[in-house]
Amino acid sequence: MTDRESQPDPANRPYGPTAIQEVPADDPSVPRLELAEWAERYGLVAGITTRGSGFSLGLWGDELVGPVLTRWRALAEALRPRFTGIAVGRQVHGAAVHWHARSTDGWLLLDGVDGHATAATGLLLAVTVADCIPVYLAAPARGAIALLHAGWRGVAARVLAAGLRALQAESKVAASDIVMHCGVGICGVCYEVGSEVVERLTGERSAGPQRVDLRAILARQATELGVASVSMSPWCSAHDREHFFSHRASGGRDGRMVAYLGRPTTA
Repeated sequence: MTDRESQPDPANRPYGPTAIQEVPADDPSVPRLELAEWAERYGLVAGITTRGSGFSLGLWGDELVGPVLTRWRALAEALRPRFTGIAVGRQVHGAAVHWHARSTDGWLLLDGVDGHATAATGLLLAVTVADCIPVYLAAPARGAIALLHAGWRGVAARVLAAGLRALQAESKVAASDIVMHCGVGICGVCYEVGSEVVERLTGERSAGPQRVDLRAILARQATELGVASVSMSPWCSAHDREHFFSHRASGGRDGRMVAYLGRPTTA
């Protein structure tokens, strides 16, 4: 992406309380954006791949396995030697969060997991998304991190609360010491859901379909849980489909991005 292309149109997209924009990574080998602020402030590598050159990383879709695995290997190679292991799960839109006590060499693939947390260096946490919200969590004082996959079912199942519990149980920090970023995902303008989904998400009955902003709901949940620092990406996977895959905008035919978060072993 050029600098001009990397500027989203903010019209009709309210992304308070604080907007932090992911920016193109210096390394052009894999198309991706990263949170420069998290790298500078916390020493963390936090980012998401983009759809550049059809760089889809969907492991459980209809895509041919060979090309997808080749792209995964390219991502792993682009992040070496800072990361020697990648943790990823077969996501089920639930609230299971796995704590990784140590790093690994190569891939660690778990079944039925929608979140990962660790304090280990050299282990890259990864979730696949294409409208669902990647939620990045960090307890900087303790070096603990978590990455969550939050679609509407995960948001309703309180995957955020599960991720915070995992971080707090292992790092012994207060929720107010945890920072959170809601990454690239579908915005409220683009995301219309049925009345049953609205009720699951908000507890309120709806006479018909409504538009919901998952990032705004996650931010409210975070505030209720005591998280003081919450930021949001200004990117929308559906609005900005030239840069990102969108399940909703493509009618279910699109690929997948990978959101990732880790503490590198080297600078």
